[in-house]
Amino acid sequence: MNRRTLLLGALSAPCARSTQGAQSAASVRDAVRYAELQFAATMARRDFGAFPAFISDEAVFLGSECNRRVLRGRPAIIAAWKAFFDTPAAPFSWAPDFTEVLDSGGLALSSGPVRNPAGEPTGRFNSIWRLESDGRWRVVFDQGSPLCPR
Repeated sequence: MNRRTLLLGALSAPCARSTQGAQSAASVRDAVRYAELQFAATMARRDFGAFPAFISDEAVFLGSECNRRVLRGRPAIIAAWKAFFDTPAAPFSWAPDFTEVLDSGGLALSSGPVRNPAGEPTGRFNSIWRLESDGRWRVVFDQGSPLCPR
């Protein structure tokens, strides 16, 4: 190899790593988005049995400004959310429209609209997801908020 080839290789290596990191971050964002969609699908399907699998053991669900209730731990969250699954139709739905992940790849944010049964936006959710030791993404923090007046 000549000196020019070595120099070009050395200069392009950081670019290759940068592109690889961006692709990796995109795939992690996609994985978190998918987890959020599957979590929301438990509500749509009325599948309370699948709901807890998306919640970390030490999760904290925070109420909105209107409801300051704090639920700590998977058992408390499951008990409080059971009522949302008791009716034939889902009382609300949600889907992410924004997902971001730390460069380390172990913590992520998903956010998006909450909609009533008619499909009208009523609020916004914000969930912090953590990649846990078993390789699954689970919610560690969650908070909903009402829509801001326009």
